[in-house]
Amino acid sequence: MKWLLMGGAALVLIVAAIVVIGLLLPRDHVASSTARIDAPLDTVWHALADVGDYPRWRADVKSVDVLSTEGALRWREHTSDGTITFERAEEQRPRRLVVRITDESLPFGGTWTYELAPDGNATRLTITERGFVSNPLFRFMARFVLGHHGTQERFLRALGRRFGHEVAITRG
Repeated sequence: MKWLLMGGAALVLIVAAIVVIGLLLPRDHVASSTARIDAPLDTVWHALADVGDYPRWRADVKSVDVLSTEGALRWREHTSDGTITFERAEEQRPRRLVVRITDESLPFGGTWTYELAPDGNATRLTITERGFVSNPLFRFMARFVLGHHGTQERFLRALGRRFGHEVAITRG
């Protein structure tokens, strides 16, 4: 019984330490990742802009519901991690696209800015996340376990595979 109590106390101390560390971390973060996509600029732009096609090439997206095409495009992604609602906040075709998470019930949020530039016959795509994680436990996990670049890098790898190749990713 003594060992059980000591184990439980140790677990409580570990969780408390994680929460304290999470509280000490900044709520906001900026993370960037860049990859060269072997496709012309307009073709890559179309792949980014056609959210209804995401389930075809993004393994993490099960389905997409387009909620509104009037004004800002709004859609909901059903993923293996849950459901997230987005809106297109800015569009400068075919060079810049800004997407915002609009679901305020999540413990995180922010924007992804996609910046596209020609690179010979290919496209250099940079994704910059300006995000926040409000829950200190999730903040710890995002910083030390999942990493702020993880989702961007999965997206860039999936996009590269969509065009038939593996991508090399650099972090900014």
